[in-house]
Amino acid sequence: MGKDKFENEDLIKHGWPEDVWFHVDKLSSAHVYLRLTQGQSWESIPPSLVMDLAQLCKANSIEGNKKDDITIIYTPWSNLLKRGDMATGQVSFKNPRTVKRIHVPMRDNSIINRLNKTKRELFPDLALARMDRDKEESRVKKNAMRKIVQEERQVQEERKKKKEESDYGKVFENARKAKGWKPNKVSEDLFGGGESDDDDNAVSNGRFDDDFSDLL
Repeated sequence: MGKDKFENEDLIKHGWPEDVWFHVDKLSSAHVYLRLTQGQSWESIPPSLVMDLAQLCKANSIEGNKKDDITIIYTPWSNLLKRGDMATGQVSFKNPRTVKRIHVPMRDNSIINRLNKTKRELFPDLALARMDRDKEESRVKKNAMRKIVQEERQVQEERKKKKEESDYGKVFENARKAKGWKPNKVSEDLFGGGESDDDDNAVSNGRFDDDFSDLL
């Protein structure tokens, strides 16, 4: 929550995509932010929590705190529109339809007292906090992408392995290499890889007799 227009300006500039902005409608008030967890929808905020934030806005509006039946508006930070000609702390909306309203009939001191008991004042470096947030988001996205690539590579390797295992010729070749088996003439005729026809002709042309002539 910003205490003045200068803090409000910093909050506008360095807000997070997970932030939801609350403000008294048509009156000056503090800018109150609710930071959601990643993946949480701003449209599913529990009504009791919305009322807590609405009461907080009312209590931190000089004029609004004195009035009954006021309206609090809220919208995602990403829907805030800040133009260069606007005053410090002033904003509009990119899409007015992405703005919700809640009616606050009167100040509820029980809510304000409960919230004040858990109040903590912090003065973080908003720019640095946003930078750290973006770095972490980038790291998570890179890790997720790396995991997807690894899983796709594993799937491709498994498909390749199955294809090779289904290829009988590959299986036969691997078994032959593993056992140091050398094909005979019959297997060469069946599976290929035998000697050329010239070698067969050499046998029929009498070279066989020449090789064993000394045994006769």
